[in-house]
Amino acid sequence: MREPDMRVSFVIPLYNCLPLTQAMLASLQSSLPAGLEHEVIFVDDGSTDGTRDWLATLRPPCVVRLNERNLGYAGANNRGAAAARGEYLALLNNDLLLAPGWLEPILAVHRRLGPRAGFVGNIQFNARTGAVDHAGIFINHRGKPEHLTTLPLARRWRALDAWRPADAVTGACTVVRRDVFDRLGGFDEGFANGGEDVDFCLRSHAAGHVSAVALRSDVRHHVSASPGRKLRDEQNSRRLTLRWRDELARLAARSSWSEHYLQSQWTSPHDPADNSLARQALAFVLGLRRDPPEAAYAGMQAAIAHELDRWNRLLGPVPGNP
Repeated sequence: MREPDMRVSFVIPLYNCLPLTQAMLASLQSSLPAGLEHEVIFVDDGSTDGTRDWLATLRPPCVVRLNERNLGYAGANNRGAAAARGEYLALLNNDLLLAPGWLEPILAVHRRLGPRAGFVGNIQFNARTGAVDHAGIFINHRGKPEHLTTLPLARRWRALDAWRPADAVTGACTVVRRDVFDRLGGFDEGFANGGEDVDFCLRSHAAGHVSAVALRSDVRHHVSASPGRKLRDEQNSRRLTLRWRDELARLAARSSWSEHYLQSQWTSPHDPADNSLARQALAFVLGLRRDPPEAAYAGMQAAIAHELDRWNRLLGPVPGNP
């Protein structure tokens, strides 16, 4: 295992968007705590807009890696992580805007969780609209990852290390211990610019780690600014679902099925066909019942089967899968 010789390695994959990268670096440099031992690792994925000329002008603590071919988000981050020397990896998109105070609460959550910590992310606001873009990721009623876009009440807490667990957090701005990232094998490069962060979180959960949102940390994000960011969303979603079908069904049964059922099915409190299940679902949503109704898991498996059928029609069958 590599021994750390500095505190934080910031890993930033690049593909064009030079003005955003320059603004992001300026905001990073102005936001870091005084005296923080760190390095900034840029991994360029074949930019053609002058980014490489600009990278050639950078000096330490900036480090540059130039990919001979476009490796995508997962591959670029893995290459940056392989070069990192820090105790912590801070994975950052190049379209973030950072302000003083964003990093310390994330590191505080790591101290609080200790070896249990996996990815620790934060609250992210859309840089253009000011709306909440990310307060964690949950699995929705179709079995797909979805950003939570409402601020939690717990954000009012003044404690520096206020946090809450999440099914997953976005890799756009997250911090993980380097030894955890290495031990879990980094990102799966079979994902193409989407899904690799959720997959990593699910693998970390299986290894006993917790994905968390640092509620006192926030950043602004130019959402999905990189060219081609959304081109393979369907393929990525299917890959994630085939790998984690049962876990996605379990998480969705707890996070979203009951609320969706109540919204879509409970049209009348006097309908005897719905009363029993609706009462169970409502009790779970209100916290009066520890576990969701038994029908929730079966309902999620059916929803996921419907999505898999849709993907087979849209993308063709996956070899080796029915």
